[in-house]
Amino acid sequence: MKKDKSTFALYFGNRGFFPESLIAIARKEVSDALKKLGFGCLMMDSNLTRFGAVESPEEGRKYAKFLDDNRGEFDGVVLVLPNFGDETGAVSALQDAGVPIYILAYPDELDKMGFEVRRDAFCGKFSIMDVFYQYQLPFTVFPPHTVHPFSKEFEKQIDTFNKVCKIVNGMKRMTVGAIGARTTAFKTVRYDELALQKYGITTEVLDLSEVFSRVRKLNIASPAVKEKAERLRNYTNFKKVPEKAFENLVRFGVVIDEIINEYGLNTLALRCWLEMEKEFGVAPCVLLSEINDRGFPAACELDVCNAIAMYSLNLASGRPATCLDWNNNYGDDPDKCILFHCGPVPQSLMTGKGEVIEHPMFAKSLGAGCGFGCNVGRIAPTKLTFASSKTQDGKLSVYMGEGEITSDPIQEGFFGCGGVAKIKNLQEKLYKIGYNGFRHHVSVTPGLVSVALREACTRYLGYEITEI
Repeated sequence: MKKDKSTFALYFGNRGFFPESLIAIARKEVSDALKKLGFGCLMMDSNLTRFGAVESPEEGRKYAKFLDDNRGEFDGVVLVLPNFGDETGAVSALQDAGVPIYILAYPDELDKMGFEVRRDAFCGKFSIMDVFYQYQLPFTVFPPHTVHPFSKEFEKQIDTFNKVCKIVNGMKRMTVGAIGARTTAFKTVRYDELALQKYGITTEVLDLSEVFSRVRKLNIASPAVKEKAERLRNYTNFKKVPEKAFENLVRFGVVIDEIINEYGLNTLALRCWLEMEKEFGVAPCVLLSEINDRGFPAACELDVCNAIAMYSLNLASGRPATCLDWNNNYGDDPDKCILFHCGPVPQSLMTGKGEVIEHPMFAKSLGAGCGFGCNVGRIAPTKLTFASSKTQDGKLSVYMGEGEITSDPIQEGFFGCGGVAKIKNLQEKLYKIGYNGFRHHVSVTPGLVSVALREACTRYLGYEITEI
């Protein structure tokens, strides 16, 4: 899992005829507030500019050098306006920052409106935003327009900005693994590698024949195999799985881990049927569950675009994500449906340990003994954020939303891992998802993080948003 808290470079703006005494106070207040919330801080030496702030292009260039000297040590910039602030100096300082920028404007107080103490950061924030817009320099702001660093509103805003930084810095250069070819019948998961590359997303494609060769050559007595076997036995219930099928699942688990490390993958999508079932008698559902539970996003059915969506959700929430089917209506309730898949749901998102069985679909189509690996269980009640993506006409498009998994029951005979989702205006959303050419898969993660996800995708990553 990625680190939970970002480190921010702090920038302080000033305009000469506003009260400069506010700068020193702000330097202490903002850094204290961030440290109290667990964030790291970097500040340029206060002696390098007048009052430790930036109010001219020359001072802005000094701050830009400070960022260059500390490149890689910060995840975002917090642009603080204790007073109005100089917009030209801010552009000079931050136009090559290369990370998300959050603008914090101090509020004025009604009993301090005289010329000697009035801030006017309310107005100065507009000037910064206007000039950044002219320079096409992306930035982040949230309502309310002005907040004090010791306020609850600031705490909420910086928490969301932290999520934005994690998403942007994780996804502006990333690698997704596509293991196997697209299953012939599943044209729904087609994607454009060149379109993804325009967004900094590299696709590493491996043939299943290489995976199978490595699985067959793997020494069952090796430490890696023994360690994986122990991990899987402790992870979930394999009592119904024959020893040979369990051994094959273990081998596949080791090989997938090796591929992740060798290719430096950030996420992956796997061709999960029918070759594994025909040649090895296993379905990799439970392996994907275990991988996802470690915080590494892994999608089934070679859905590369949902592997990307899973990664973004994982970065936003700091929790595992999973890929599910929009699968069943839930009686007559228009705002509920069943989200399901055969078993890739991470155990930490389930009500308890699952039980690995033979996949009933493969048993029906291929005969008994051909699909051990389906992980049966239920998704635990939680608030959730969902998203999916597609490539079309050389662009990457995403949709997102929020809802919850309820405690509503699902019939005992419902195989795989499912949960009842409640989403406001669900029918309208499904209508738009279908008409806009998105697939039957949707990625989900616990928590309500769509604000940060939208901010990262639109302001910094350049993805297209499909409104649902």
